[in-house]
Amino acid sequence: MTLFIFICRKMYKKWQVLSKQSDQCHTYLNDLKRMNENKMNALVKYQVDPVVRTNLNFKLSEIPRFWFGGDPFKTRMFDALSLTFPDGERYFIESVRLFRDKIKDPELQKRVADFIRQEAQHGIAHDKMNQVMKDQGMPVDQFIKVLNKIFKFELTRRSPQYNIAMTAAAEHLTALMADTFYSQKATLEDAHPYVRALLAWHAIEEMEHRDVAFDVMKQVGDVPELTRQFALAFTTFMMLGFTTYRANIMLKYDGFSRLDRFKMTVKGLPWFIGRNGMLTRMKGPYLDWFKKDFHPSQHPVIAQYDVWVKTLAETNDPIQAGEAFWQAAR
Repeated sequence: MTLFIFICRKMYKKWQVLSKQSDQCHTYLNDLKRMNENKMNALVKYQVDPVVRTNLNFKLSEIPRFWFGGDPFKTRMFDALSLTFPDGERYFIESVRLFRDKIKDPELQKRVADFIRQEAQHGIAHDKMNQVMKDQGMPVDQFIKVLNKIFKFELTRRSPQYNIAMTAAAEHLTALMADTFYSQKATLEDAHPYVRALLAWHAIEEMEHRDVAFDVMKQVGDVPELTRQFALAFTTFMMLGFTTYRANIMLKYDGFSRLDRFKMTVKGLPWFIGRNGMLTRMKGPYLDWFKKDFHPSQHPVIAQYDVWVKTLAETNDPIQAGEAFWQAAR
């Protein structure tokens, strides 16, 4: 863990040096950005408005300990990712709020308001998932304490530009993950329907607000291009590193030996990031971020989006909507 933090610090120091060098051309890049705004807007194709949905019951207290087909490693990897969401969503909200007074576009103001309300609901739902893990004896409070320190440091010691870039990058990453989870039925075939429904709802709303933080960053953030590109690389590194680390700790609390955990990781990690891994499949859209004219809405909304929306409207049941959404995958 100490080595991981040391590497992160080295990466950040290197970024600081490069960022200072980029300041000399920042004005020039801003001029180019304004010249390319019309071009970028012409490339935006796929947008859906955020819709705030509340009081959704996913019956998470009823899920088994290893809810991903009895597979401890896959279960704890998803659990470790879920652990980040409540405090991560609050960090995203605060990062966007730092620029709220600068936003003059009424449409973007409304989308920001809906983004904040959606993220707040995500935090509430994943807090319930965290409680399930607490009831299983997992050191959730220990993980959250570390997360809070990290996010507090970022908000108090880093610039607003840095934080909005990190937020926009994280939203891009989670939107791609949402699409990857549900683009193929086989990916979550072994997941418990209740957790699958929770992730489906989250995926839908990631699609709806995936470009909000990005538009704030572009319209009023004044973020250097190098900072924007660094943000996704660093966010990915941190997310994968901390997710794997926390999963290992939780498996230890599950009673698995160090050798057991090593074998599980060697066997299970390729399912996520191997040559044909679940996350590896999103390589193309992921790399689009590094194009200067990129906008999140250049990527299509997940194909079965309307299935989830229609089913929820008809049944008012997020679990049925989640199942219909998953069943509609190819």
